[in-house]
Formats: sequence, C-alpha cells, structure tokens
Amino acid sequence: MIIFYIILVILVADFCMERILDYLNSSCWSEQLPKELEGIYNEEKYRRSQHYFKDKQKVQLVTGTLTFLAMTSILVTGGIGWLDVLVHRFTMNPVLMALIFFGILGLVSSILSIPFEWYRVFIVEQRYGFNTMTPLTFILDILKGWLLGALIGGGLVSLIVWIWDTTGNTFWLITWGVISGFQIFLLLFYSNIIVPLFNKQKPLEEGYLRNAIQSFAAKTGFRLKDIYVMDGSKRSTKANAYFTGLGSKKRIVLYDTLVAKHSVGEIVAVLAHEIGHYKKRHTLQSLILSLLQTGLMLFILSLFIQKNSALSLAVCQALTGFSGIEIKQSFHLGILAFGILYGPLSLILGLCMNKLSRRNEYAADRFSGLNNDPRALQDALKKLSVDSLSNLKPHPLYVFFYHSHPPLLKRLSALTDLSCTLSSKPLQS
Repeated sequence: MIIFYIILVILVADFCMERILDYLNSSCWSEQLPKELEGIYNEEKYRRSQHYFKDKQKVQLVTGTLTFLAMTSILVTGGIGWLDVLVHRFTMNPVLMALIFFGILGLVSSILSIPFEWYRVFIVEQRYGFNTMTPLTFILDILKGWLLGALIGGGLVSLIVWIWDTTGNTFWLITWGVISGFQIFLLLFYSNIIVPLFNKQKPLEEGYLRNAIQSFAAKTGFRLKDIYVMDGSKRSTKANAYFTGLGSKKRIVLYDTLVAKHSVGEIVAVLAHEIGHYKKRHTLQSLILSLLQTGLMLFILSLFIQKNSALSLAVCQALTGFSGIEIKQSFHLGILAFGILYGPLSLILGLCMNKLSRRNEYAADRFSGLNNDPRALQDALKKLSVDSLSNLKPHPLYVFFYHSHPPLLKRLSALTDLSCTLSSKPLQS
C-alpha cells in the first residue's frame, strides 16, 4: 500500500502545484495597460488579451479538475484493477492485453475530452476571432488522430511488449534503440508523412519573398531547397512557422497566415531565428538530450517491470487501490504506474530542458539580429504576440515551470541591447 499512497500523493501534489501556478499567473493580470506594454498593445487590445486568457484558464481549470477527480476516483476504487481483470478474460497474450487495455483507456479519455475541446475551439477561440475550423474538420481531425494512434501507437506498443516478453535485462536497451530510431525518423519525415494528413503544403512561389529567404540562407551558409506554405488558416487565424528535418531533409514551413500578415523583412527575421537554432546546433542538441532522457526513462522503467520481481508486483497491485482485487504482474499495469511515479523526475528534467530552451531562444534571437536587422525580429515578435492576444506579463514562477521561450519583453530588451551594440561599433566577425 505504500506505493499506492505515493502515487496518490504525486497526483494530489501535481494538481495543487498546477492550481497554485495558475493563481500566481492570473495575479499578474489587470484591466489597465501596464507602462512596459505601451507601444505593443493598445488599451482595448490589451484588455481583450486579458479576457482571452481568463476564458482559457477557466477551461483549463474545469478540465484539469475533472481529470484529477477521475484519476483519483479510478485509482481509489480500483477501476484499473477491474479493467485488468476484464482484459484477462479476453486473452492472456501480453501484446493483446496491452493493446486492449491502453486502447480502452485512450478511447474513453479521448471521447470524454471531446466536449471540452469543442467548447475551446468553437466557443472560446471563436469568440476572439481565431477559429476558422469547421465542425467537419474538427471531427475528421479526431478520427485521423484515432487512426494514427491505433497504427503508430498500437504498433509501437506491440513491438515494445514483445521485446519485454522475449528478452531479459536487455529490454530497455533494445527498446531504446527502437524508440530512438522512431524519433529520428519522425524528425526527418514528419512534414512529409504526418502533416499532409491534416494540412496541404505547397512550395513557396517564386518571387520577392522566396528570393529574400534564399538570399539570407546563402549568406549564412545554410543550404536550403525546400520552402513550403501550409494552409494554417484552415483551422486558425494565428500565424506561425516551423523548421524541421536534418541534413538534406531540412524544410522550412510557413503558415499562410504568416505570409498574409507579415512583411518580407519580418518573415525573413523569423526564419533567421529558426536558422539560428540549426546553425547553433540546438536542433541536434535537443535530439540528443531527448534520446538520453528516453534512455534514462526506459532504464528506470525496466526496474519496475522486471518479471517475477517483488517491486514489479507491488507496483501493479498499487493500482487496485482499496478494492482488494488480486492481480498478476503485467506490462500494461507496470508502465501505467511507472508513468505516474516517474512524474517528479520528469518534472525536474522538464525544468532543466525549459531553462536550456530559453537560453537557446536568446541565442537564436541574437543570431537573427547579428545576421539581419534586430528591429525586424522585434517587429515580428510584437505582431505575433499581439495578433494571438498573448499574455505578455506572466508570473516569473509560471515562466520557470512552463515556458520554453523567454517572455516577450525580455526578448525585446535583449534585441534592443544588441541594436545599441551594433550601432555603436562595426560588426565583428
């Protein structure tokens, strides 16, 4: 029962921490435009941004609270144990048991989340002029997500359970190799295979914008041949762009909303920032750290799911709560319990990754400023933030826990300092 109480404490602590951070973040909001945001927001737009985030927070509070209550109720009443017993009635094959178990949990969770996602998209996002998604697109996205989850998720689960069932202490090493290969594959081919299932991409037409992007890429020694425009306006008016791939598979994708709303100089500045990540090897760094984190997670997981071990059985039994159900060791129960118990370590690793990510964002901003006009990136960042009604005064502790990017005001300040430095002395190579 000790492990059961540990799981319960982790769930409660995580829920309480989220609510405290949300409260601290909301305490920074006001109806009056702060002085530091003058010239970025006007009073009406700023007030609208505050209402937008309050509405989003309400949805998050309701969904977070219901999720917490559902998880703790299922845990205390032994719902997981009852589901495990049900699965055992159908089959004793470990692969099929895992597929049925996680399939039922995933499907129920997804169905229960649909009304809240519908409200977020068609009420909140619609209210503030962001949503362009039709009900048909919404439904098709869900069905496509289920199909991908069944094919990719089901395939990976089947392979991992098979490896666990047929190997000994080398389980985590072999699984690490499989997952690492899959992560690298997605990095290289995500935009080619997954994105087209949801959005159309077409090559950026010849013209001033494409020439400006290619000129900047050539100037910085960045080999680029694939520049695409994606129909982001199919779902939202918010603008975005992303860079994906490695080596010859590098690709820049612009949302059509970004092209429509921003000047050529601003778009080049945003892409210069993304190129900065690649040139500074942030993309490779993130991949390596992600692979190492996966390896650590799998090694610890292997300790929890070792066959016929007392720890593995105790972890599985912990999920039956106060129901008194006697269950046998199984991979699916072990990995579910581990997912909760791993939470504190995952939080610490996440904080470290966020801190590194914020540092890398400053470095990529600096690369853009040094190789382009810092003011162009400032203008682009301001417009992106205002057009999406971003909260520009988050609580520092909220930033510390959740933000992978520094707050806009700090990024603008760093770029202003860079502009002053560049204007006072010639650029040093």
